[in-house]
Amino acid sequence: MAVRQMNSTLKIASGSIAVGVVVLLLKLAAWRLTDSVALLSDALESTVNVATAIAALIAIRVAARPADEGHPYGHHKAEFFSAVLEGVMIILAALLIMHEAWKGFFAPPALNAPFPGLAVNALAGLINGLWCWVLISRGRQLASPALVADGKHLLTDVFSSLGVLAGVCLAIVTGWAVLDPLLAAIVGLHILWSGWKVTAASLSSLMDEAVPEAELAQIRAIITDQAFGAIEVHDLRTRHAGKVSFIEFHLVVDGETTVNAAHAICDRIEHSILAILPDAEITIHVEPDHMTEHSGVLVI
Repeated sequence: MAVRQMNSTLKIASGSIAVGVVVLLLKLAAWRLTDSVALLSDALESTVNVATAIAALIAIRVAARPADEGHPYGHHKAEFFSAVLEGVMIILAALLIMHEAWKGFFAPPALNAPFPGLAVNALAGLINGLWCWVLISRGRQLASPALVADGKHLLTDVFSSLGVLAGVCLAIVTGWAVLDPLLAAIVGLHILWSGWKVTAASLSSLMDEAVPEAELAQIRAIITDQAFGAIEVHDLRTRHAGKVSFIEFHLVVDGETTVNAAHAICDRIEHSILAILPDAEITIHVEPDHMTEHSGVLVI
């Protein structure tokens, strides 16, 4: 199952590169047809899409490597590094867009052949929208932070493309050429905010953030239900890295409990957790009853 999931993730990541190149070429063609600063800003963002898709593919390949002597906990965090890089590149694209918009304020370009260019740009936006849905939905199913981050980035691209189309149409209808660079600046600010959110979320995960509250509640419920024969569970700690959840806690048993009996309790808890979190890594520290803290889950 894990191999199949990884193969699916790699196929989708490879598809992102192909889709990104097609969309970039379409948007560059739209810009060349119109000389629109706003459409140029849209194309600049697509160059980032291609670069980040490549980074995501590399990160997913690295994350798939098994644990080794130098990385005994695996390489799962590689995808978060990719997501951070993606956020930084989104911010860079936003700054480039605002730079082009600033130049456009002083010399607004005349829009040439606008409607063929807008049609080409609309086609690129449609392709992005469909692929965005694939990335986010499949990324969540496959527990891939890199795919989800890539999908959320594309979602901002879709919205900015819609805004660009509407704004350029408005500039054509009103004859106000300054609307073109103004719209590019607004798109740049929107993308800048999106880049910051992607970066902040990924940095949080790199800092060993605990598993989501709903998942933690499931873990607590399983331990309470399956730890019969023990006295107490305390110091439950969790963190997540990509699709892997790391879970550790102390299990207090009667001092007269045999090693086999204590091991059986641990096995029962582990099997129940793995039934709902198959990629979890579980560490249980067994302690005698004089280590009871009465601050954890009483399971007598």
